Amino acid sequence: MKATALKVVNVILALVFLNQAATGLLRDSLSREAFVILHQNAGIVLVACVVVHVVLNWNWVRSAFFKRRAAKG
Repeated sequence: MKATALKVVNVILALVFLNQAATGLLRDSLSREAFVILHQNAGIVLVACVVVHVVLNWNWVRSAFFKRRAAKG
């Protein structure tokens, strides 16, 4: 279940990230309405996906960044 959820979230993250980059670069070529829909609203989706991604990978995050330091003896 978790692995399947991660696969789905990772694909969505990749697509939304590419959308953010493309619409950011093409900002002047887009109408205001298109920019809001394609960039600003997708930014909300991006943040939500990042939160889900971190939650699903929390054990790795905890072990990679919050390691207990061995007592020096």
